[in-house]
Amino acid sequence: MSMESSPAQRLASLDAYRGFIMILMASGGFGIPAVAKDLPDSFWPKIAPWFEHVPWSGGVLWDLIQPAFMFMVGVAAAYSCAKRMARGDSFGAVLRHAAVRALVLVLLSVLLTSNGAREKQTVWQFTNVLGQIGLGYFFLILLSRAVWRTHFAAFITIVTGYWLWFAVTPPTETPPGANVAWLTPSDMFSGFFAHWNPHTNPAATFDRWFLNLFPGAKPYVSGNGGYQTLNFVPSLATMILGLMTGNLLRGSRSPSKKLRDMLIAAAFCLALGFIAGQTVCPVVKRIWTPSWVLWSAGWVFLMLAFFYFVIDVKGRQKWAVPLTVVGMNSILIYLGYQLSSGWIKDTLVKHLGWDLFSGPYQAMAERCGVLLVLWLVCWWLYRQRVFLRI
Repeated sequence: MSMESSPAQRLASLDAYRGFIMILMASGGFGIPAVAKDLPDSFWPKIAPWFEHVPWSGGVLWDLIQPAFMFMVGVAAAYSCAKRMARGDSFGAVLRHAAVRALVLVLLSVLLTSNGAREKQTVWQFTNVLGQIGLGYFFLILLSRAVWRTHFAAFITIVTGYWLWFAVTPPTETPPGANVAWLTPSDMFSGFFAHWNPHTNPAATFDRWFLNLFPGAKPYVSGNGGYQTLNFVPSLATMILGLMTGNLLRGSRSPSKKLRDMLIAAAFCLALGFIAGQTVCPVVKRIWTPSWVLWSAGWVFLMLAFFYFVIDVKGRQKWAVPLTVVGMNSILIYLGYQLSSGWIKDTLVKHLGWDLFSGPYQAMAERCGVLLVLWLVCWWLYRQRVFLRI
């Protein structure tokens, strides 16, 4: 996976794949979980679990959105850094741009978290996907000019070091006031795997110190869902895999060999992630365990390989235009969904009538209506060649 001296043309499959990820995110599950509850005798309950996050261990389609997004950040970094260097920017200038971008992403994360919270002041938490990307982004760019062996060494160091920290740190007691309503008894591990239980792991202990350094309406005890700030460390490993894949796709190998390498990586990550999840640590997305890094990366490799094969190898691009429209403005649709989905829904109900948004399919109509509006905005901007960049 060597890096070329000049940037290659960006592949059509990358924007289409990123668009697919963002459409899943902005769909809000297409309202399927709500419809499944209203129509328990239909087929919807059979697929509804795939559109909701698992409580703690394991993973489904819905849990793969964030690792797929972060993986694509690494892929895009390989292209953007090479492009900036080719046009004459120094690596110092690239790093300064990365530092500014990282800060903006973290601040946007705080804005989105605060916007959705009950508190009437800034909520200084960093588990939002933009915050996680921002916290690791500078280190990702710092690695961008290194050879693949350095990338691989960094990946191994992160996943083994993070695993070792959890493995040697005794779990604490669940703190009083911690939110455990979303857990079931089966979600709590015993024995060695108890080191990766929610609210009692070392990353949770770190947050009870770190997040209380910031002003808040009340002392921080636990985050909703068990997400932790330090997740950005192992998720950086996910972005490094994306960086290595971006360099592979930019390289001079034939398309068939690139596809073969991605499929081999997928099989290796899935197998190793499964074995690790049975032996050394559980597969938990909410604290981004090393086994989750591997297992989720395997699925991401498979999905990207599919898009690459169909769009770039077979040349079938027209069907993917609706996805590309979104992929070219991924930050915009993410912010649009987070900040305006409620307003869009209320506006649609007001002007199209309540009858359209009632009955057992109400949630599906609302979610799909919001998604359609956001897609139309992206489509118009795509036609105008306007793309939001940070």
